[in-house]
Amino acid sequence: MRKLVVDTFVSLDGVMQAPGGPDEDRDGGFEHGGWTVPHWDDEMMQFMVDSTNKAGALLLGRKTYDIFASSWPLLGDDDPFAVILNHIPKHVVSRTLTDAELTWNNSTLLCGDIAEGVRALKEQDGGEIQVPGSSKLIQTLLEHDLIDEYRLLVFPVLLGSGKRLFGNGTGSGNLRLTSTSTSSTGVTLNTYERNGDLTYGALGPEVDLDEWNRIAPGGD
Repeated sequence: MRKLVVDTFVSLDGVMQAPGGPDEDRDGGFEHGGWTVPHWDDEMMQFMVDSTNKAGALLLGRKTYDIFASSWPLLGDDDPFAVILNHIPKHVVSRTLTDAELTWNNSTLLCGDIAEGVRALKEQDGGEIQVPGSSKLIQTLLEHDLIDEYRLLVFPVLLGSGKRLFGNGTGSGNLRLTSTSTSSTGVTLNTYERNGDLTYGALGPEVDLDEWNRIAPGGD
């Protein structure tokens, strides 16, 4: 079964809206578009190249599709991202677009029951199904427990408002951190995969209080 991977940029307070430019997405009066740009460095670019090389298909919401379709086709195959994104299948979730309006090469509408459609895509052979951006679509994927992996670039900024990765909450469960590094600008590059059901415990008399105070100074 193919993995479905959420690939996104997120602020420390969980906002993922308009990371790339001032006019990318002003929904809700959002005024912080382009908030990731000052933080990019070579390590982050390499992380994204490595991620894109694993893609077998994209799953996109309407707004993200429109942004991508207006830019990536303009770049030639000498660009490390365009050479992949312009050729792999793009599955677009939209209630307003028609197939005739999907002008980006190899793009098709995912119609009908979205959850069932995504499950069917995951049953096919091929590389990862990657979900860049697409905050509204991600909420549907969370609701139906369809995400296998999160590849998150967490930026050291607080935005205070905007569309959030876990905007409507999500079901419980454990994740395993499979890789992490930090860029020269303080961005953490993290990959998490599913790791079963949420587990529980209790802090009680058996806890070494000296050790607890050492690792949590000032804690109650």
